[in-house]
Amino acid sequence: MDILIPDIESDIPLPARAADALPELSPTEELEMRVRTIKLISDLVGDPLVPSDENRVEATELAKQMMQDPKMRPEYSAYPNETMAYLAGLVAQSNCMIVEELSDLKLYVINKLVQEVEHATSSKDRISALAKLGEVDGVDAFKKRSEVTMQIKPMAEVEKELMEALNILETKFVEVPTPQITQYNE
Repeated sequence: MDILIPDIESDIPLPARAADALPELSPTEELEMRVRTIKLISDLVGDPLVPSDENRVEATELAKQMMQDPKMRPEYSAYPNETMAYLAGLVAQSNCMIVEELSDLKLYVINKLVQEVEHATSSKDRISALAKLGEVDGVDAFKKRSEVTMQIKPMAEVEKELMEALNILETKFVEVPTPQITQYNE
């Protein structure tokens, strides 16, 4: 059997540590990368990841901390693989799109506001829901509008209208005598 040796290019600097070669990742990207690795190893070994109640509580607390402080960089290596897998599931659920089209979300909001108007227990709640409903784009119950109508005309017609306007101005022009300035010699 022949031994295959890959071509290794010379004069390419290598980082001192492997961590230096990795790109800077956000906490979510790092979590996804770690969990993909954990899952791959788990599948290769045949050892399923089944989080215990303790792992779930730990992951839920970590998720709450990450939502309260988005700049927080947890030390993922301090947590067991099951906690990491459960945490990744929580993050994936919160990072998904609920609706495919924003129009569906708008329709949902409008329907919920109408439901609030119909089932409000006090007039204050009903008025508040109606006010929010009136602000929805498309309903615009409280929006002040100004309309601009544009007409596209041929150049000859525009020139004709301008000449008529100039003629009207010319007939209204009042001639005012210019005062004479005299010089005084002393």
